[in-house]
Amino acid sequence: MKKTFHLCLSAGNETMFRDEQDYIHGFNSFALALAKTGSTGLAEAFMCNHCHLLVQTEDHVRLMHEFRLSYSHYFNHKYHRVGRLGEEMHFSIEVEGFHHTVAAACYVLRNPLHHGISPTPFGYPHSSANSIFRKELGKFHENQIIDPRYHRRHIGKRACLPEHYDMSAEGLITRESVLDIAQMENLFATPRAYCYHMTRKTSEEWLKEQEKDKNGRSRITLEVIEKGVETESVIQMLAYENGKSDYRKKSDIGLCSEIDRAVWECYGKTSVYQLSTEEKEGLMKHYQSRYHIGEKQLRRCLAMEYREY
Repeated sequence: MKKTFHLCLSAGNETMFRDEQDYIHGFNSFALALAKTGSTGLAEAFMCNHCHLLVQTEDHVRLMHEFRLSYSHYFNHKYHRVGRLGEEMHFSIEVEGFHHTVAAACYVLRNPLHHGISPTPFGYPHSSANSIFRKELGKFHENQIIDPRYHRRHIGKRACLPEHYDMSAEGLITRESVLDIAQMENLFATPRAYCYHMTRKTSEEWLKEQEKDKNGRSRITLEVIEKGVETESVIQMLAYENGKSDYRKKSDIGLCSEIDRAVWECYGKTSVYQLSTEEKEGLMKHYQSRYHIGEKQLRRCLAMEYREY
């Protein structure tokens, strides 16, 4: 029998997604893993160095193995990298009950807000926030769907998509064809209630609501959801939730793209993973002086170890 889980895979101080194509391939790997394991996707958010997934599955370990294996093979081949991508074991929480599920879904979809990437969940493209009540909220843009004959150009010759999976011209398997959007809309009931939850402040009241489920499980909190993700503290994430972030700052994907371009133009190499420590330190000094970027973000995008002192 399927159970509902919140799953999180983190790469710690290393980026998992360096450009738009990586995000596309990451979601496609997740979509194919859902199909292969007979699982149901509910909500997701792919961040630079981790991803949050809300799923219904009989075997979350196998689901994540299939997802990680596919994406790691792609990432390592593209960037001439070796070894496991991400932590040794993903983080999981079993979710049970209405309020428990609402809290889990909200924390997943609001993740870009909590990391200071976007002022609202709707301003971030790499999550399913804009797929729920899409037309009711005025998101009428339709993806250009390509003919199934051309799917394998983007996912490889061996991969086979379920018949109901659609693919956009960019090669992204559409979220609307993969995820159980109807179930999520039933969970939130109305577009207005959904918008309320997407902008609702974290509070003790929200935590108390979860006790109404009487499921005997620990309450889902921001601290629990972000366990193992080495970016911001809970205090900082709550500050971001209150709008205290500079959204004009250099994003990880923007910085990674610039670094990857410099790797080729300045060093004649195809990947940041091929640079020596000395070359990476040279790039770090350059971008620190140019953009006043923090060391932690730079080391993450340069695939360099970072330690808190």
